[in-house]
Amino acid sequence: MALEITDATFEETVLKSDKPVLVDFWAAWCGPCRMVGPIIEEISDEYDGKAVVGKLDVDANQEFAAKYGVRNIPTVLVFQNGEVVGRQVGVAPKTAYTEAIDALL
Repeated sequence: MALEITDATFEETVLKSDKPVLVDFWAAWCGPCRMVGPIIEEISDEYDGKAVVGKLDVDANQEFAAKYGVRNIPTVLVFQNGEVVGRQVGVAPKTAYTEAIDALL
């Protein structure tokens, strides 16, 4: 199960993580986000213990979405050592996300 990330938990969960972190910026009303959601859940299960995989609802948590220039959703950002090292905007195949994580492991 993907972690629910909020503005309050972002720094601790994402920026201070010693593992690669994949964050799905999404919203409940977004059709393409609903397509990406199950992929993110699968990745969360497969990378449990190796990477942090989470979702951030942009309607409820706007601070970090704005900070990282998320203007279109879904946007998936990959972080390593607190820095953005990957960005995927829109729906992409599962391999686009897993390859980004694998490159950091």
